[in-house]
Amino acid sequence: MNIGVVGTGYVGLVAGACFAESGNAVVCVDIDTDKVDKLRQGIIPIYEPELPELIERNVRDERLTFSTDLEAAVRKSFILFIAVGTPTTESGAADLTAVFNVARDIGRFMDRYKLVVMKSTVPVGTTERIREIIAGETKQPFDVVSNPEFLKQGAAVEDFMKPDRIVVGADDPRAGKILRDLYAPFVRTGSPVLMMDIRTSELVKYAANAFLAARISFMNEIANVCEEVGADVEMIRKGLASDGRIGPSFLFSGVGFGGSCFPKDIRALVQTAREKNYTMSILEAVGSVNANQAQRFVEKVVKHFSNDLEGKRIAVWGLSFKPRTNDMRDAPSIRIIEALLKEGAMISAYDPEAGDEARKIFGNRIQYATNNYNCLEGADALLVLTEWQVFRNPNFERMKSAMRQPVVFDGRNIFDPAHMRQQGFKYSSIGRP
Repeated sequence: MNIGVVGTGYVGLVAGACFAESGNAVVCVDIDTDKVDKLRQGIIPIYEPELPELIERNVRDERLTFSTDLEAAVRKSFILFIAVGTPTTESGAADLTAVFNVARDIGRFMDRYKLVVMKSTVPVGTTERIREIIAGETKQPFDVVSNPEFLKQGAAVEDFMKPDRIVVGADDPRAGKILRDLYAPFVRTGSPVLMMDIRTSELVKYAANAFLAARISFMNEIANVCEEVGADVEMIRKGLASDGRIGPSFLFSGVGFGGSCFPKDIRALVQTAREKNYTMSILEAVGSVNANQAQRFVEKVVKHFSNDLEGKRIAVWGLSFKPRTNDMRDAPSIRIIEALLKEGAMISAYDPEAGDEARKIFGNRIQYATNNYNCLEGADALLVLTEWQVFRNPNFERMKSAMRQPVVFDGRNIFDPAHMRQQGFKYSSIGRP
């Protein structure tokens, strides 16, 4: 099939590359000329494992191209995916300006039947609005369906190629069948293609992310109670994970969640409910707990230094909101570092992939190390904020010799408390004695 993907962010790039990998002719479109030029040169603007190789292979085999010409892409493509950003407004609602602008242009450029697919995460009712916008621009036949993505950053390619499920919201059976056929190569092992009405499909993505975020905030609340009563959240996690009704996923406590999905989707879902005069009390608490978790971590650091961080050198391992990505959107590291800078601390930070993103946020207000050990030179404390694999088994003697004080605040519980004490560190983690 000829496919157009509008938007070259995480979702658009991964979807375009994976559809090309299954034999389709795909053009990815973006209004950012510089980004498109770099993509044509093989420069990928995001860090996502396996994606560069996938793009290189499909560009070489002429199945994948990049363009700023939306009109040409619309005329060439049979299926058009809308995968542009939906950032949060001040009210917490999703900003759908880019989505509606793309829909309007698709309608203007349409020359025959097209299937338009809403891939971005959008509030309930958006797909119907897209249909209205396109209908106001063209007399050509078309269908609009909802097809939310369920990709984990750091494993997005694998998630797309081997999905747990495909969700399709379609009012027309023919449109639903087209998408079912498109996804057939990805569900050969039996993963379901769940066909449903459009409004329900739009809500599925929000519900999934909200539920996972709730698990994280719940475990952080349990961890905070553990600290007050002297219990061990790691053993509690194992006890919960072994319960078949609960399972092991998203039960790790830490400094809170971040990224482009969980915080934004929670805010958007809460706002959607408010617009219908319903209060989502649980989700509002999930967001509140998450915001408090980073502040609670900062308070531990400040308390250790007797409320005086002026001139203290703090090393930070990890800046991205999770491992295997350079994404720092809503990362806990931002809130924590900003709070420490306000207290007068000097920050030296290292992240395997997010250094360039951090420079856009902090500029020259912090120092950027080239590896995790030189980050520690002269440090009064180390803060672990992202659980990159490279941090899990370091040379502890080298760490101690580099640091001014052997103090570690582990915001991701990657080290064993007893072992850290044996190594001579003053060690503090989340919810563990």
